[in-house]
Amino acid sequence: MQENLGHQSIAEAFVDARKTASAFHSYPGEIPQSMDEGYAIQDIAIALDGRQIGGWKVGRVPPDRVEKFAAERLSGPIFVDEITDAANGDVPEMPIYGDGFAAAEAEVLLRLGSVPQEECDIDTVTRYIDDVRVGIEIASSPFSQINGYGPAVTVSDFGNNKGIVLGPSIAEWRDADLLTMPVSLQIDGETVGSNNMADMLDGPFGSVVFLLNLLRKRNRAITPGIWVSAGAITGVHDVESGQTVKAGFGDNLEASCKLVAI
Repeated sequence: MQENLGHQSIAEAFVDARKTASAFHSYPGEIPQSMDEGYAIQDIAIALDGRQIGGWKVGRVPPDRVEKFAAERLSGPIFVDEITDAANGDVPEMPIYGDGFAAAEAEVLLRLGSVPQEECDIDTVTRYIDDVRVGIEIASSPFSQINGYGPAVTVSDFGNNKGIVLGPSIAEWRDADLLTMPVSLQIDGETVGSNNMADMLDGPFGSVVFLLNLLRKRNRAITPGIWVSAGAITGVHDVESGQTVKAGFGDNLEASCKLVAI
């Protein structure tokens, strides 16, 4: 019971800080020591927040933490009001916690259709995806040191997510070799990272399989239309208010946004 009370107070601290844009520089309670603890805090925070979930971000657990936390990936909710469609080439303003942590990541974003109850694998999960877009994840938290305390802490604050930018769809993605598509991320016109999806464990579809299994374990609904932000491709790039971020994919697909502190 005491542990649950601790989880409650941590969740309340994060939800309040996000609503008021109040940064803090130390963890607001006892640091969770397992992924289960992190997700328990996250579940309380989701209920306290009360907004509709429109997607889930998937991130990679640092290799030196995989054994301790018995996980290679982590996840957090993306709320509907923090999903911005910029497929028409707009450069939307995206909020970040100016005194907290803020980063941008080039990602592919996959939309789920109707998903069956039985488990999927990487060869069958594509049947239940109805759109794949290029885009950007905004990773931001009022806790300025969130990435320094391990994946369970990251999970406890919504997986360190503050929204996504949906760029244009990848045409004929089922037949495309997504793993070898060149991806880059620029900040104010300077390229800060480039890579492809071959380094993403088992790729973006593996991220979807992981998420589906995790949501089932957590007894969370998997509803049609949910977006999956599949993980950083070029790295996690620190950003500041006023900067413009552009993610480029292949020869002619891109998504951009401007960052604004709240």
